[in-house]
Parts: sequence; C-alpha cells; structure tokens
Amino acid sequence: MPSQERTLTPEQIALSIERKRKKAEAALKAPSVQKPVEGVKILERKWLTSPNIKEETITNSITVMTWNMLAQCLVRRELFPTSDCLKAQQRQGMLHEEIRRSDADIICLQEVDRLESLVPFLESLGYSHTYSCGPRKKHGCLIAYRAQVFAKVTDWTVFYDDSEIRKDGEDASFRRGSSFRTRNIGLLVALEQVSSKETIVIATTHLFWHPRYTYERARQAYILARSVEEFKAAHDLKNSPSVIAGDFNFTPTDPAYSMLVGDPVLSTRAADFTVSRVVHVSLDPSVPIADPKKAVDDEEDGGEQPEEEDPDRVIKNARPARPEDGLLEAGELEKLFIDGSAGEPLQSLYDQWQFHGPGRAFVSRAPEAVNRRGKNEPIYSSYTHFWKSTLDYIFARPGQGSQLEVVSVLEPPSEEELSPGLPRKGVCGSDHISLCARISFTPVSRPEDDTLA
Repeated sequence: MPSQERTLTPEQIALSIERKRKKAEAALKAPSVQKPVEGVKILERKWLTSPNIKEETITNSITVMTWNMLAQCLVRRELFPTSDCLKAQQRQGMLHEEIRRSDADIICLQEVDRLESLVPFLESLGYSHTYSCGPRKKHGCLIAYRAQVFAKVTDWTVFYDDSEIRKDGEDASFRRGSSFRTRNIGLLVALEQVSSKETIVIATTHLFWHPRYTYERARQAYILARSVEEFKAAHDLKNSPSVIAGDFNFTPTDPAYSMLVGDPVLSTRAADFTVSRVVHVSLDPSVPIADPKKAVDDEEDGGEQPEEEDPDRVIKNARPARPEDGLLEAGELEKLFIDGSAGEPLQSLYDQWQFHGPGRAFVSRAPEAVNRRGKNEPIYSSYTHFWKSTLDYIFARPGQGSQLEVVSVLEPPSEEELSPGLPRKGVCGSDHISLCARISFTPVSRPEDDTLA
C-alpha cells in the first residue's frame, strides 16, 4: 500500500512555527551547560551590570566576545621573557576555557592558528564558524556563532592591500594609497537570527602591528568601516545593525581611533600620522634595504623587537611618500570618514560603559583622554614584559530606527592582575585579554508614536 503524505492544517503549521521560534529563543537565553576545561585555571573576571538597567526590560540581547589568541606560530621566547606557558599544550586549555567561560553568542578571534584543535572545540560548544586569512599568512581571523541561534547569510574577506581609497587616478597603486604590503584582512559575516529573522553584520580584523605605521592603520580602519557599509548595501542589509571588533593595534588617542568614533585628531598625535606617510620596500623594491632580515620581519606580527633592541621603534626600509604614491594627507582621510562612505561614527561598547572600577580605565594612565571618546576603554588589553597597551575594541553601530544599549561588560583586569606579563598560568593563555559585552538594539520611539499614544 503506497504511503500517504500527511497534510497539515494552517493551525498545525502555525503551531509548528511557534514551537521552533520558542526553541530558538530558549537557546539564545539559556546559559551554557558545558563543563569547565578540566584542570585549567584562568583569571576570574566578573560581569559589570548597570544599576539603571532592569533585566525584564531587556529584549533580544546578544553577547559578543573579541580576542587576539596569540598565534602559536608567532611565539618567541625573547618576546615573552616573563611567561611561564609558551608551549602550545600549556596554552591550549586556557585558550579554550576563556572561550567557554565567555558564553558568548558571537565570537571574534584574531591570530587564529592550530584550527585542528580549535574548530572541534568550538563545535562541541555548539558554534559554527567562518575563517579567513591573508595571503601566505599562517594565522587569520575567525567569527564563531551559536548554530542554534544564527544562520549565516553570506561572508566577505576584505584584503586591505588590494583595496582602493581614491576614486581618481589612472594607476591602481595610486588609488590604493598604501604605505606597506601588510597582508592583513577584515572578515565580514551577515547573520540571521533564527527566531526573529532579523539580521546583524559582524566584522573582525587584525590591523597592521608596527607601532610607527599610523597612516597605514588609519587607512585600513577606513577601508574596513567603508566595507561594512558596502557589504550591507550589496546584500540589502542597510537597516541592519553591525558590530566591528578585533585587534586594531592602535590606542584610544591614536588618529585612527579618533576618526572611527568621530573625534578630532589630537594635535599631539598629528605628527605620528605625518611621519608615517612612507612607502616600504614591500611596495617599492627600489628602496635601499638597511636591514634585510628586518625587511622580512616587518611583515609579520611576530617581527617586533624588544625595547632594548629597538628603543625608538623606528621605520626602516622605507622612503618618504611622493605625490605619485597616492597616500592621503590627514585632512583628506578625515574627510573620507565623515563623507558618509564609512557610515556614522562607531560607538565603542567599553567606552560607553561608565562603571569601571578605579585603575581599570584607559584614562587612569592617559590624562590627555579625559575629555575625549576612548577614556573608558580598558586600561590595558595587551600586557607583556615589553609591550603594554590598549589595542582591542568592540565597536557597534545600531540599525536604522534602533539605538544601542550596553547591558553589561566583562570587567577589565587591573595592572596588578596582569603583572609581570602575559601569557601566564592561571591568568590568561594569550598576551591579550578578551573583551566581552552584552548588548541590545532597541527601537527608537518616534515623536508621532508618542502623539498617537
């Protein structure tokens, strides 16, 4: 006897859809039931929640994490003389536990290698992921998301070396206006929430590491912000909110940070931009090479030298920019950030937070930031024997008709908790701390709505 298909009534179909919606919502709200990684300890960090926020008023919130994991291929003993855990097996458990403990819905990771161990772990926690890296890079960027909560719509890798910042000029290298072939990328993913069908765009990046290349980082930051807007336009996502998180390799007083958040560039930092308008030998082979080994090391994040070897962190193997190179002046780049192509100024989740404890905010060690955006960023997001800085951020931009609300953030560690330097057993498996925030995009009340009420 042939089988007969069961025909569902409209009521049964509606009931099935409602059950799936409730299941997805429960998955979003449910805490992780995964057990801690056995035998592993990391620094205990508490969640900070505003006393002005009532939990029952929060709807459809998501938790976002960003973290530079410190690629194993970049680890060198001379860069981390105080660390007691530089081997892969010493760090792996701490790296996994940091991710598990975040209980984030969306995770942005940089300096990702050893995928053979990381991906199975992420999958065991219920995450799907997208990974990408620059040409010939041994590490890359990864965006993970809860598979029960989000479905990927599409993704895009932005190659900064190939991206143009000028519309004029016949020569492609002129339109690119680059100072260094860095092989850095930005990774963009559009996600659709299973329950609500609402979309959100997530971007993560790892900008060029060299402390003196201020211009190149500002160029890459603009390309990333512009690419998010282009990505949204190309996929009919103009009204969707976006989150841009990662290791930007600049501080809150850097020109690139100021341009991203809509602040004027500090006069004391303008010179950093000017002196970094150079062209490296990676773009112009005719540049005389003062140090062949340094020319190779410059291209990789592990190439930086300890302060004792390079106290000025100078630019080497490069020449001053010429008009035909296409590099922008500071004022020209600032105009690009405000002409609308890069979208509205970004909002930093940690900077919006006003409840950091004493000695945990950037302004406590940078008085020049007191009246500026960026003052509430973590006092440090990277802390080693040689390098101590704030470099990592979670930026966001609400969609049309909505506003961003920061519900809570994971408390930044104090300097005492990070000393004498990372990575360190019982503290953190990377030289960067993770940042994590819970956010909500709520509808903006329009005046006509109030009138109708």
